[in-house]
Amino acid sequence: MRKLFIVAGALAMVACTSKQSVQLIDKANFAKEVDGKQVELYTIKNAAGVTAQITNYGGRIVSLWVPDKDGVFQDVVMGFDNIDQYQTSPDGTYFGAIIGRYGNRIDNAAFTLNDSLYQLEKNDGRNSLHGGSKGYYSVMWDGQQTSDSTVELSYLSKDGEANFPGNLQVKVVYTITKCNAIKIEYFAETDKPTICNLTNHSFFNLSGDASTNIADHLLMINADSFTAVNDNLIPTGELTPVEGTPLDFRTPTAVGERINSDFEQIKRGHGYDHNFVLNTDSAKCCKSGLTLAATVKGPTSGITMKVLTNEPGLQFYAGNFISGRETGKYGKTYKYRGALCLETQHFPDSPNKADFPSVVLNPGDKYYSICVYAFSNKECCKKDGDKKCEK
Repeated sequence: MRKLFIVAGALAMVACTSKQSVQLIDKANFAKEVDGKQVELYTIKNAAGVTAQITNYGGRIVSLWVPDKDGVFQDVVMGFDNIDQYQTSPDGTYFGAIIGRYGNRIDNAAFTLNDSLYQLEKNDGRNSLHGGSKGYYSVMWDGQQTSDSTVELSYLSKDGEANFPGNLQVKVVYTITKCNAIKIEYFAETDKPTICNLTNHSFFNLSGDASTNIADHLLMINADSFTAVNDNLIPTGELTPVEGTPLDFRTPTAVGERINSDFEQIKRGHGYDHNFVLNTDSAKCCKSGLTLAATVKGPTSGITMKVLTNEPGLQFYAGNFISGRETGKYGKTYKYRGALCLETQHFPDSPNKADFPSVVLNPGDKYYSICVYAFSNKECCKKDGDKKCEK
């Protein structure tokens, strides 16, 4: 009888362990040289098993495993299990990537700085988007894993690259914190006046099944207004109240509830593709000083993600241009509106809007931006704002 109990106990332990297994992507699938540098795939994790895989091609989050309500680990970001698809996929151009030198759109692909006009590449109709056709999402970063939970990526964006002025030295640090968050810190310095607006473009689906869409995800955005856009998705300069509009996410609302509204701003974005003006004077999280920008929950999995930042804006994009024809990790077909993006940032077209928060970086200045995607509600981690947020 005692032997039976021992065997049963052992089987239970195996079942529990297998239930929580993380499927790591094979590094061999990324064994390729791009632009004269070796592509790497780094794995970082915490003691609880929360795990991310990061590649130095575009600084991308390739996978991000977090526990659901039953303790089963789920990969909550879209991506591919090989480097070739990242290089060729039309849908996956920005999956998980670092975006720069300027995240989001710049009108007419041009801006003036200190009386000098800089003409950029038009890669989004008449606009410049995400730094052009060879933005930071497609360059090779120098990587260094500094601990089990941290990887540092660096890149020298040379003066004149994509027609941006100044040699910009950039460092991005990814950390899996002990409280089940992935923290992204951005650092930059320049030798000439320039503009800088860095972000991450991860596509999140919290359902536990990447082949579903995110219509049922419950989203809260801590913003009383958004930057209204014209037909080219360029801000008009007006900060429009969200109250009484389909862009009011101040209380948790299903993403799909109003996404097909005939509201003009929704039609212009083909759904949600808007920058929200965060209430940065409220919802500071503990001693971190960060703003609670958003929360999103997948009702099926029970996974809740908080977004914390020091940035003034949040771009909410609901996967309106995912074609529904792409096969991603684990053989899953990624559906139209199969993921959402919550990109912490300065506002779109800020270089051409004097009333928007400035994105100018001068020599001697130290650029610092932080975004925390937190997946735990435990009362801990004062530094990365994981404790209960109070308004």
